[in-house]
Amino acid sequence: MKCQKCKSNRVASVQSHCSDLCHIEIGDKESNDYVPEDMGIGGGDDVEFDYCLDCGQIQGEFPLPTSSLEETNEEE
Repeated sequence: MKCQKCKSNRVASVQSHCSDLCHIEIGDKESNDYVPEDMGIGGGDDVEFDYCLDCGQIQGEFPLPTSSLEETNEEE
């Protein structure tokens, strides 16, 4: 695989199983739950993404729509 940004061949594929303990922060909102399915990093118990070791670009189509974490109310 070549990087979609800089065309480097140094693209790392990351795969991890995190047993329900995924911590994510976006601004003042945070989650300690399953890996969100709408952020381009996997879903459920699994983190999966590819990124370039030269330029740092995460591979995929961006921008992503607003995630469910961003849409949560502070009262919840």
